[in-house]
Amino acid sequence: MPKSIINSSNAPAPIGPYSQAVLVNNTLYVSGQVCFDPITGELVNSDIISETHRVMKNLKAILEEAGTSFSNVVKCTIFVKDLNNFAAINGAYGEYFTSNPPARETVEVSRLPRDVNVEISCIAVI
Repeated sequence: MPKSIINSSNAPAPIGPYSQAVLVNNTLYVSGQVCFDPITGELVNSDIISETHRVMKNLKAILEEAGTSFSNVVKCTIFVKDLNNFAAINGAYGEYFTSNPPARETVEVSRLPRDVNVEISCIAVI
């Protein structure tokens, strides 16, 4: 079962020993994305809504590089530093899944890379 590594120049480069995404058979596993702007390398975290949109744009770029889209996402995992931000995150996230949303869990954690507030990963079919 060969695997293909997916990398998009429209999403931030990995900051560790991992790939943006791995494709095995017809399943795409997308690593957790945070709010790095892929052009400037800066964090986009002035507020939780902007931060969530940047995360979703990074996911979108990787999905598109693999030849798929949010409509083929079957599972997301959302990690948040503060569940009090859930409603704002959920609102921004929901703009990308307008019909037939994927399965999902949301987990509050004590800390995320670069001290961001939200990280999202997903699994999609091709």
